[in-house]
Amino acid sequence: MAGPSTIPVLLGNIIILYVVKTEPSLHEPMYYFLCMLAFTDLVVSTSILPKSLSIFWFNSREIKFNACLAQMYFIHGFFMVESGIFVAMAFDRYVAICHPLRHSTILTNTVVARIGLAMLLRGCIIVLPSILLARQWPYCKTNIIANTYCENMAVVKLACADISVNIYYGLFVVFFVTGLDVSFITVSYIQILRAILNLPTKKTRLKTFGTCGSHLCAILAFYIPRLFSFLTHQFGQYVPLYFQVLTSNMYLVLPPMLNPIIYRKSDDQAMPHLMNPSGNEASALRPSP
Repeated sequence: MAGPSTIPVLLGNIIILYVVKTEPSLHEPMYYFLCMLAFTDLVVSTSILPKSLSIFWFNSREIKFNACLAQMYFIHGFFMVESGIFVAMAFDRYVAICHPLRHSTILTNTVVARIGLAMLLRGCIIVLPSILLARQWPYCKTNIIANTYCENMAVVKLACADISVNIYYGLFVVFFVTGLDVSFITVSYIQILRAILNLPTKKTRLKTFGTCGSHLCAILAFYIPRLFSFLTHQFGQYVPLYFQVLTSNMYLVLPPMLNPIIYRKSDDQAMPHLMNPSGNEASALRPSP
């Protein structure tokens, strides 16, 4: 499943990177964040691509332990990076809609670059303890992973040791770190919704909400499959194996495949003009990716 489906993922996200790079009018913060999102999706997809192709082409179903750990690191690390990018994109939408006249001074190119670097470092650091813990466990059970790639819990469950610390750390990452990301996104969109409701006409309200709705669809497509995948692996004794494998592949394939479609559609929609209290045009908001 993951192997063939990575082809449209690669094409869609490479096209986004190419178009933004070659079109000077798109050299703005929101498109920089979109490029970060596309790059992250490419890393996640290509993390499973080499082994997936070797399975389909050569029926090579084995993977070395260090290669498995590397695959785990890139998949889970860049999931955290992508989660941070969605927070940054929500903040960009908040500033663009609620404080349009200050958008260019708040989100300068330097600030955008620092945000991207901070999200990258955060993702790489947060996932590292899980990989180090997985590397130190003794493995004396079967060496067959109950998944199509090296998912963290699928690997750790093969250890002949008490893996409670892995489980607790995973819960911490999901419910505290990812939970904070979701909370920031929620707060941003509450403020955005208030600003949309204050727009002068129903037409402009619907158009603005439709544009931001595309971003919300991308967020839901990202977080929901990941949450299901995490819960099914944490409480796998109550969930059929085929469903665990299905949800694991969905969160790797579905968001990177849908993001180019969602943002390509929203890019065709122009954001309406916000009006200041005196009725004069305050700013023409740019299209939301």
